[in-house]
Amino acid sequence: MTPPSTQVLTDGRSARSSDRRPILEIRDLAVDYGYGEDRVHALRGVNLTLHEGEVLGLAGESGCGKSTLVYGATRLLPPPGLISAGEVLYHTEDGETVDLLRLSDADLRAGRWQDIAVVFQGAMNSLNPVYRIGRQLTDAIKAHRPGSTPREREERARELLDMVGIAPERIRSYPHQLSGGMRQRVMIAMALALEPRVLIMDEPTTALDVVMQRQILEQIQDLRDRLGFAVIFITHDVSLLVEVADRIAIMYAGEIVEEASGKQVYKEPRHPYSYGLLHSFPPLHGPRRELQGIPGSPPDLQNLPSGCPFRTRCAHAMPECAEIHPELGPTALGEERRTVACLLHTPGHTVPAELAEHATGR
Repeated sequence: MTPPSTQVLTDGRSARSSDRRPILEIRDLAVDYGYGEDRVHALRGVNLTLHEGEVLGLAGESGCGKSTLVYGATRLLPPPGLISAGEVLYHTEDGETVDLLRLSDADLRAGRWQDIAVVFQGAMNSLNPVYRIGRQLTDAIKAHRPGSTPREREERARELLDMVGIAPERIRSYPHQLSGGMRQRVMIAMALALEPRVLIMDEPTTALDVVMQRQILEQIQDLRDRLGFAVIFITHDVSLLVEVADRIAIMYAGEIVEEASGKQVYKEPRHPYSYGLLHSFPPLHGPRRELQGIPGSPPDLQNLPSGCPFRTRCAHAMPECAEIHPELGPTALGEERRTVACLLHTPGHTVPAELAEHATGR
C-alpha cells in the first residue's frame, strides 16, 4: 500500500508495550447503522492492536459487533453502515503509518489482497458458482499483477492449491464439485495469493464438521508459521480460538469487555461475560459439569441499558452498575498485558472467586 505523503502519520503513536511491532491499530472506532435519531450505534469507541505474526481472536455472541469491527476497519462495511469516528492505522514495511479511513479509493484497492486480505464467512457464497476455481484464483492475481503472464498466474494458482492441501489438478473444478472444507481452503488460498501481511478470517469454520474444523485450524497455524502473516480470527466459539489465538478480545454490545492471551481467557476469565461464554459449551477433558450458559438475550443496541450493558444478564451486578459505564482497564489482580471492563475490578470491590481463580502461581 503506497499512500500519498499527506496521509503518512509521523506522531509516533504506533508504539505499544509488546514483544512484536504493531502492524494494525484500531483507535476509538465507532460505527453506526442508519442515520439520524434512529441510527444504531453498532460500535462505540473500540481500540485494538494487531502485532506482526500474531493471531488475534475476536469472540462473542452473534450481533456483538465482531464482523462490523473488521469490515469497518477495512472499509468493506456495506450500507447503511457508516464509520462515525476513529482511525485505523496500518504500519507499512517501510516504517510509514497510514490511516486506512483516509485513503483514497484507488489507494485502498491497491492495498487490498496485497497488504490486507479477507476470508469471508460462507465460502460457497463468496465463490462464483459459474467459474472454475482456477479462473477465480488467476483473476485475483491478474487484477493486482497485470504484468504477469497467463502461465505464471496458473502456476501460482496451482502452487496455492497445493499449499492449502488441495490437489493442483482440481484447478479445473467448479465450486459445487468441492466439499465445504475444500471450498474454504480455496478461499484461504485466494486470500494468500499476493502474500498479504494481514489475513482477516470471518468465521472460516462455520458449518463445517469438527474434523474439518480441526484440519482448517491446523492449516492456518502451519501457513502462519511458514509465511509469517498476522491473523484476525473471528468466531463466536471461544474454545475454538484457544487452539490458534495468541490473544483473544471478547466483545459484547459493540465494545471489547476483556482482552488477554488465549490461555488466560480460557483458564482465567475475568469478566462475567467471558466466564459465561466459556461455560456455555461442554468441557472436552475433566469431570462432567452442568452447562450454565448466560441468561437472557443480547441487548437491543437502540435501547441499551444504562451503565454496564451486561448488567441485566450478570449474576454479579451491583447497584452502581446501573449508573457507571465500565472502561477497559487493568484487572484488580495485578496481571500484566490483560484488560477488562468491569466494576468488580475497580477499587473498593471484591472480585468473585470464580473470576479470580489461578491468579497466582502461573
